[in-house]
Amino acid sequence: MTLPSDGQFSSDWINIRRDQETGIETVHAHFQGHAYDPHDHDEMLVGVTHQGVQRFSCNRSTHTSTPGRSILIEPGAVHDGFAPEPEGFTYGMLYLSQRWVSAMTDRLGVGDASSLGAAFRNTLTDDVHLRSAIQCAFQAIHQNEGRLARDERLDTLMAVLSKHLRPVQSSDKAEAVPVMERAKEFLHVLMATDVSLDELANYTGIDRFRLTRQFKRTYGQTPHAYLIRLRLRTARALLAAGKPAAEVAAEVGFSDQSHMGVWFRRAYRLTPATYQRLCTNLTD
Repeated sequence: MTLPSDGQFSSDWINIRRDQETGIETVHAHFQGHAYDPHDHDEMLVGVTHQGVQRFSCNRSTHTSTPGRSILIEPGAVHDGFAPEPEGFTYGMLYLSQRWVSAMTDRLGVGDASSLGAAFRNTLTDDVHLRSAIQCAFQAIHQNEGRLARDERLDTLMAVLSKHLRPVQSSDKAEAVPVMERAKEFLHVLMATDVSLDELANYTGIDRFRLTRQFKRTYGQTPHAYLIRLRLRTARALLAAGKPAAEVAAEVGFSDQSHMGVWFRRAYRLTPATYQRLCTNLTD
């Protein structure tokens, strides 16, 4: 199903498919001008630019992708998107669920690269083997070529993709700031509440100004921005599972369904209702 996005250009469009068995989504889209605001995903994103110039910020750097380049974005990495050229850009992206990625990387013996701390060696790559693997896996799911084709092409994708992964090492975890980890855990537990910065500061034991500075230094965003992204990621999963939008909004902490819709459209260029319809009206 292809639907116009909620953007300012009538030529913008988004086409989504979801494989219910693996939880993997494929997104084929075209944007001109502004594509979407900074946001993140629970999934690992791998895709290819098909046409035009695709520019985005990720991992505190600005990246420019052109036709044939592969884009690799780890779970939790905040990114945006826009077209610097008037003709816009078109891309195809696979959203690989963390549970699925974890099982696959375990089979390959490369460690668990699915967590929010995992990273790719590069955000953009010109690896032609990876580009081919992404495109073949994308087609198998997006065109519903059947489970055997899907499984074979996903296996090939992960075998090639594993060479680009940098799983978290114990030394990386040791360098994480424990206080900031506590702050993040606090936000996860109280996601649905109207938490204040003072409450967060009292829980972590440092003043609110230093907390904001250190949190942004550690995670690349303020506590409030992190909370919004957390709510959006959770809402997206609940909507895909078929839960009513009003219930989702209340469960994740948005003031109402309309409030959730505003943030959802800014991040994903779709209304919650449209996203849910695209996900739940598809067969396995």
